Amino acid sequence: MKLTIKRFDKSLPLPIHKTPGAVAVDLYSRLDMEIKAKEIAYIPMNVAIKIPDGYFILLAPRSSTHKLGIHGINGVGIMDRDYCGNEDEYHFAVRNFTDKTVKIDKGTRLCQLILIKCEHFDFEEVDTMPNPNRGGFGTTGVK
Repeated sequence: MKLTIKRFDKSLPLPIHKTPGAVAVDLYSRLDMEIKAKEIAYIPMNVAIKIPDGYFILLAPRSSTHKLGIHGINGVGIMDRDYCGNEDEYHFAVRNFTDKTVKIDKGTRLCQLILIKCEHFDFEEVDTMPNPNRGGFGTTGVK
């Protein structure tokens, strides 16, 4: 499958699978940025992507992103199929969790993009659920 992609800065590489077993591709910061201590920033990731019908894109922090002093503030980001206009650049929302300014260099790999198959759904409302209660959130225990 090939996705239609626009790079805003063509000096940065296209996202690619780095190994044959990789399920995600890394995205690159389009700008040099400084994020002050405890501040939230929206880092442009240099791509707009047309997502095929029946799919969505999930953005997740790379496992090493925390080593930079930032973490994704939403945990993950969900990119809808209709967010694909000419100026709909993906951004990575982060928070500097340190007490110092964090510098992000242009070209730094910060998050990873995963294409996931999904089904559109509607709801059928009922007054009671057919299954027995399990006992609430967290009832299967810690171990």
